[in-house]
Amino acid sequence: MKITLNRVNENFHFELKNERGHMVNVDSRPEFGGDDKGASPMELVLMGVAACSAIDMIGILKKQRQEITSFKAEVEGERVQVGEAQPFKDIHVVFYLEGEIKEDKAAKAAQLSFEKYCSVSKTLEPTATIHYKVVLNGVELAKI
Repeated sequence: MKITLNRVNENFHFELKNERGHMVNVDSRPEFGGDDKGASPMELVLMGVAACSAIDMIGILKKQRQEITSFKAEVEGERVQVGEAQPFKDIHVVFYLEGEIKEDKAAKAAQLSFEKYCSVSKTLEPTATIHYKVVLNGVELAKI
């Protein structure tokens, strides 16, 4: 896996491209000297958690022939000061699923994603605790 970065302006706006040609804009907020032309690197980390777990969960549920009519997630990260850096300490993920999905299958899909399959979460595991819950058809499932 390889990513290339090209600086776009004199500040912190970058275009990053993967080997397949997909591009992402990254920037810093104005209060940090950027122009706010893209997500910040730490926002991309949270986006990676959301997307990785979503791919896992949807794949698992599709194999189990569950009918997903809507799938959304919200991810929030809490950071801690470590020297000059501010890594994530806690990450909270809420999945919102709708459709003909059995509760136990939705809960198990989330559990499998975070405990077994999601490489992004596994990468963060040594330094951040990831908390998650599933809301299925408007009802929060019992603590997973």
